[in-house]
Amino acid sequence: MAGAHEKFVATLTPDERVLVDMRDELYDGSWDLFLKDLDDRLKGKPYIFKLVNRIQDDMQRIEKLRDYEKKHKVNLASYLRQKEER
Repeated sequence: MAGAHEKFVATLTPDERVLVDMRDELYDGSWDLFLKDLDDRLKGKPYIFKLVNRIQDDMQRIEKLRDYEKKHKVNLASYLRQKEER
């Protein structure tokens, strides 16, 4: 199954890769904390419209990544690190 995860990681966009790294570095590996923080930022005023669109896009990316990890019981960060070490 590891080959499938490596293939999935290879399809990640640069934005999605950054989100995996941010999740591990800033949110102790928790997608839920990450999403809550972004949601809280969205609800705060004043806000910049462009930033709101970016946050909403990031939240959709996080949902995709979190769902994949949950379904397959993997941590994508470990596969990203393996790919970078090659």
